[in-house]
Amino acid sequence: MLPYPQIDPVAVVLGPLKIHWYGLMYLVGIGGAWLLASRRLNRFDPTWSREKLSDLVFWLSMGVIVGGRLGYVLFYDLHAYLANPTLIFEVWKGGMSFHGGFIGVMLAALWFGKRNNKSFFELMDFVAPLVPIGLGAGRIGNFINAELWGKATDVPWAMVFPPFSDPAQLPRHPSQLYQFALEGVALFLILWLYSRKPRPTMAVSGMFALFYGIFRFIVEFVRVPDAQLGYLAFGWLTMGQLLCVPMILGGIGLIWWAYNRKPTAKAAV
Repeated sequence: MLPYPQIDPVAVVLGPLKIHWYGLMYLVGIGGAWLLASRRLNRFDPTWSREKLSDLVFWLSMGVIVGGRLGYVLFYDLHAYLANPTLIFEVWKGGMSFHGGFIGVMLAALWFGKRNNKSFFELMDFVAPLVPIGLGAGRIGNFINAELWGKATDVPWAMVFPPFSDPAQLPRHPSQLYQFALEGVALFLILWLYSRKPRPTMAVSGMFALFYGIFRFIVEFVRVPDAQLGYLAFGWLTMGQLLCVPMILGGIGLIWWAYNRKPTAKAAV
């Protein structure tokens, strides 16, 4: 069994202001995405300025934050928020959904693309390889917060999370680190290497949806589901897995469509 590193979730205290590591991970994800997008900007559109790129990153970030919060409300704990709507604004208590953030990003990309003469999939293909940076950083934030841990296990790398997080004090799968490795590192490498060559429009987006869905679906088998939902069916199906099914099917469909529709000019993203 590996010892859980005791890291204070609060990174910096400035008087009454507390800055949490989880919040800093959002900055890492957004900043890292902006830096890598800057490197790829000329390949995407040489006429775009850094200012326009900054606008894109800002609106996509808003999509992540607003969509992630509303997605958690709708998908994971709607009853509690209907009973007390003010809980929606208490973001410091946690409660973000990747799938909600994903929908938020798509809506932001659709809106921004229309204003800047770019198709939805042109933008999504451009930003897809950047997303795993934020996903990986977010999972490190979950690990520091000792939240979203896995099932009890006897594997050699199991960890006992702090009592405030897990009163049972059982050795558990560090599922946050599994997700960091798969959704962060592995997904980044797959998309970054795949997108280095010109691909048909929609292909990179399809690869993102497919592999994220697969990776998340797999990890959900060892991750404890949200207490208010539990398992939805069969004694193992979680909400996370259910939401990944359309991503996997949609990813396969996009890749097939990208390579089998009438030939069009390939965009290097």
